[in-house]
Amino acid sequence: MLSYRHSFHAGNPADVIKHLVLIETLTYLTQKDKPLEYIDTHSGVGIYRLANADAQKTQEYLDGIAKLWQYTGDNQAIANYVERVKQFNKGELEFYPGSPIVADSLLRDSDKRWLFELHPQDSESLKNNMAELSTRRKQTYVRKENGFAGLLGLLPPQAKRGCVLIDPPYEIKSDYEQVVKTVKKANARFNSGTIMIWYPVVTRERIEKMEQGLIASGIRNIQLFELATSADSDELGMTASGMIVINPPWTLKKTMDACLPELVSLLSDDGGFYRSEQLVEE
Repeated sequence: MLSYRHSFHAGNPADVIKHLVLIETLTYLTQKDKPLEYIDTHSGVGIYRLANADAQKTQEYLDGIAKLWQYTGDNQAIANYVERVKQFNKGELEFYPGSPIVADSLLRDSDKRWLFELHPQDSESLKNNMAELSTRRKQTYVRKENGFAGLLGLLPPQAKRGCVLIDPPYEIKSDYEQVVKTVKKANARFNSGTIMIWYPVVTRERIEKMEQGLIASGIRNIQLFELATSADSDELGMTASGMIVINPPWTLKKTMDACLPELVSLLSDDGGFYRSEQLVEE
């Protein structure tokens, strides 16, 4: 329990698709003047030094952000993602910003940031990193709590507008079922909010069951975006990852339809593929 450390995986292809969707979603939502509240259920430490022992042990970032670092293509969303990461580096790729820092860089003075991290060491690091790097420290709340429960305790948000990122490590098999249960409760309390669910594809059967649970939930307007760097395999570990988005920006699917084929060509082997689907209509 509590053994997962995102420092081993920062900047990998899963982070690429997760943060590309996060950036596109928050960029859209912050176009309106009205404040919103951002809730991150499993925040990690906020930012990662890629030269440290954890990142160097796996070097997963070499298959993700490193392949995009010199991106010169025409896709604006991919370019925006790379430029967002470059804001936290001085020329060379040294740091990878996690979801709390990426979100913070897009949110405004009036927007609240609620960041949950249960791992004791990572929670303390998150608090320190946000104190140093956050653009809006007084609007940032770091809590060493279970993010599933913490999320529900904040809904509906005082601002009446909200964006949620749910990205547990899925170390415990029950996390897949817990995500569906939590999302159903969250949507019942705040059905106009945007909810983003990150998932890893280690065993395809678990993802299919989670998808079916969300489809059968009665929740409307659900989209799915997935990037596979190789063909499905029960022996290779994570071969793909994706984002399921409830109440997505109306522009998101068109953007991802353009991004995903290019990301497959840039980050995947011959077995790579993508999915871009409207799971449930509005």
